[in-house]
This record gives sequence, structure tokens and C-alpha cells, in this order.
Amino acid sequence: MSAPRGYGITIPFDGVPLDAQRDWITELVDLGYTDVWSAETDGADAFTPLALTSVWAPSLRLGTAIVPVFTRGPAVIAQSAAALAEAAPGRFVLGIGTSSNVIVSRWNGIAFDEPYRRMRDTLRFLRAALSGEKVTETYDTFSIHRFRLSTVPEQAPPILVAALREGMLNLAGREGDGAIINWLSAEDVATVAPIVRAHGQDKEIVARIFVVPSADTDTVRAQGRFAIAAYLNVPVYRAFHEWLGRGPQLQGMWDAWAAGDRARALELIPDEVVDQLIVHGTPEQCRAQIQRYVDNGVTTPALAVLGLAGVDVRTAVRELAPR
Repeated sequence: MSAPRGYGITIPFDGVPLDAQRDWITELVDLGYTDVWSAETDGADAFTPLALTSVWAPSLRLGTAIVPVFTRGPAVIAQSAAALAEAAPGRFVLGIGTSSNVIVSRWNGIAFDEPYRRMRDTLRFLRAALSGEKVTETYDTFSIHRFRLSTVPEQAPPILVAALREGMLNLAGREGDGAIINWLSAEDVATVAPIVRAHGQDKEIVARIFVVPSADTDTVRAQGRFAIAAYLNVPVYRAFHEWLGRGPQLQGMWDAWAAGDRARALELIPDEVVDQLIVHGTPEQCRAQIQRYVDNGVTTPALAVLGLAGVDVRTAVRELAPR
């Protein structure tokens, strides 16, 4: 049985105002959590919850999972990362990703062009900028002219790359300090982790793991299908699961979704796919499933508790704690 480097959880907690989450955050330390990882979709931005946590719980490691490389300019990402690295020396990890066409194009009105190159270019720029270099460079997807951070953190943060398929997984291992992965099963980790680790056995692999500690299997499956459909119909996630070999299991769902029959699409997501992608069961069963992710190559689980099947999120955070 492998031991994780850290044991994290996703913040902020849904349905709780940011100014009311202090007690939740401070309790994480007593419960044995080591990390908090922020997400950025349609709620809080990635940096604000971590900035609050840096004051409320100074021992926790802070990570973004992820900051999209399209929705902020490269220099702004560098500024935000430098500020948080200075506020929490040695405790901040910058996770960057391409996000998806939905968030980038539909919600932000930005062209989702050449995502691999944009990620590679942003990663290279950030390495230079966060080391204090003055950057003048023409990359494939943008140009920078004479940018230098006026305040450079004493410890440049590690940079992790959100990765799905081989190209980005190789980039994460070759030029990043590791990878952030999500919406995959414990068995899938055995496929993706070796690609990252081929570039160094010390690479960190953070997995956002969706968890519902409930023994009400039927309700978890029924409600979990909504979350799965929302993600796996996004082109980048569809391509990911086709690459993982789930095409035959999910083709019916994709066809019904494309035809506009959302109800039928949900019905066609097999139970086994829900069980693979959402950890559920008693807290003890959930712990065992999370351990399988670690045994297959995840160094840092970052739990994302879903409030399905009547689960109380705070109770679940306590039940799933490492100690």
C-alpha cells in the first residue's frame, strides 16, 4: 500500500459564503488534511479562496487546480502566482490548464485555439517570469515585450499542468513539475501516471477525485449521471474517454445528447461508468477506493465532495479525513 505525499480537498465549499468558511478551513488542519486545491469554473476565482486560507490556516499547502491559461493574460497569471507565493512561502503550487471551449469561448468570448501550444508557451513564460527574468519573447501563441515582475517570490512555486491525453501528459512531465488529473477511475491512473513519470519518478500527480460518502447507490448513480454528462459531452473530455477506451460504453449517451434528447442521454450512461468515475459507498469503502488511486500512481488526492444523495458536505469532509 502506497502512502500519499499529501491529502487534499477542494475549496471553496459549495453553498457556503466565502466569509463563512473560516471555521471549515481551520478544522481541516485538525482533521489531518495537508492541502487545499481551488477550482475555477463559474464560481469563485482560483486565487481568492487560497489567499484567505493562507491567513486562516498557515500550515496548509495551497494549490490551484486549475487556472486557465486562456482567460488571463500570461503576465497577470505571473503576478497572481507571485503574490500568493510571497504570501505563503514554500506552500503554494500553481496548477494551470487549458480549461475547455465551453469556459474559454462560450463564457469568456476568447478563441480556444491551439490549446497545447498555448499551455506550453504559458508554462515557459511563467518559468522565466517567476524566476525574475525580464522577458522579451515571441512564442507561437503570444508575444511578450520587456515584462519583469517587480516583486519576485523567494521561492518560485512548482508548476503543475492539467493533463488528459498523451501530449499534455508528456508536457507535464517534461517541462512541468507534474500533472493534475481528473474525471478518471483509479484504474485509469495506471494508464496516465507512467507517461508523466517517464520524465522523472519524483513528478507530482494530483488527482481531483469526486466523492459521495453515501450507501444510497441508486440515488448516487441517478444524480451522478448529471455531473458526468455535463463534463463528458465537452469535446476535450469526450476525446479523453475515447482515448481511455470508454467510447463503446458512452457512444449511446453522446449520440442522444447530440440529438437533443438529454433525458435519454442520462439513461444511457452505464452504472459501471458512474461507479468508475465517482467514488461512493460508506466512508470506509470510499477510503479504500481513494487508496486505489494512490496505489496506481497518484501522489496527492484532492477530494471533491459532491453533495449528492442528501450528503452533508461538512460531515463528509470529517468522515473522509485522513485521521
